Amino acid sequence: MRAKCGCDDLFEPSPLSQTLQETFSRLWTLDRDVLAIAWLSLRVSVTAVGIGLVLGIPLGALIAVARFPGRGAVVGLLNTFMGLPPVIVGLILYLALSRSGPFGTFGLLFTPAAMVAAQAVLATPLVAALTRQVIADAEAHLGEQLRSLHLSAPQRAGVLIYDARFSLVTAALAAFGRAISEIGAVLVVGGNIDGHTRTMTTAISLETQKGDLSLALALGLVLMSLVLAVNAAAALLRGHVARAYG
Repeated sequence: MRAKCGCDDLFEPSPLSQTLQETFSRLWTLDRDVLAIAWLSLRVSVTAVGIGLVLGIPLGALIAVARFPGRGAVVGLLNTFMGLPPVIVGLILYLALSRSGPFGTFGLLFTPAAMVAAQAVLATPLVAALTRQVIADAEAHLGEQLRSLHLSAPQRAGVLIYDARFSLVTAALAAFGRAISEIGAVLVVGGNIDGHTRTMTTAISLETQKGDLSLALALGLVLMSLVLAVNAAAALLRGHVARAYG
């Protein structure tokens, strides 16, 4: 009998190449798990960012134009809230939404609604702080003119929001980036339940621990693609505005 030369072993695919092949196969075939998790993540984050914009933009604009005692402390507190630890936000919401908490009767814990609330709490201070800076810059150019018209602070804020509406895209992008990539708070209040509250970030963490690297990588690529697409769209919008309005 001839001795085996072991040449076949040289052409066996490595574990890494097999993982990459499975990853791209999942993406090419539109794997059901990948699509379901990505759709839930996008739906939760877009809803949370929408809430953050509705609450944060007026709040930040009013803080920028209004003058009141303790305004500096409010601005400092707002900037502090930008760095809220997500896991602490998740813990506070968990206590509030649990059966023994004040909102326990609504049964929101371990639901997508709880994850929306967690991401909205994180997004709102970020939107408000960035809006305050944008509106403060706009007021430096238009504030005197608006005050000469005897407009109230809310009226001036509304005019400046409209004037700086394209610059506020930055606030929306920052909020979306934080929301879509968040893991600590949504894991605590969502529970990472398969088919119900499993987002891309929580699934990536779980599947990596389980050893299903192809699913983790596929979700990671989808997550990166979403972030890149949003930033590219914002860059195109800013370029269009610069050309249109000089």
